[in-house]
Amino acid sequence: MNHVMNNGYTAVVEKDDEWFIAFCSEIEGDNGEGRIIRDRLSNLNEAIALILLDREEDA
Repeated sequence: MNHVMNNGYTAVVEKDDEWFIAFCSEIEGDNGEGRIIRDRLSNLNEAIALILLDREEDA
């Protein structure tokens, strides 16, 4: 039996001068910065997916 779970995560975005700093409080290990918020959020999504895939492989 396969189970599909859809999870939502919280993106925390802060502005520091010309940079946007973003991280996900539920996923340890993801953080970063960028000058364009849209790009930073896209990178955040990719990083979360990679972190979760790595954790799944380790399990």
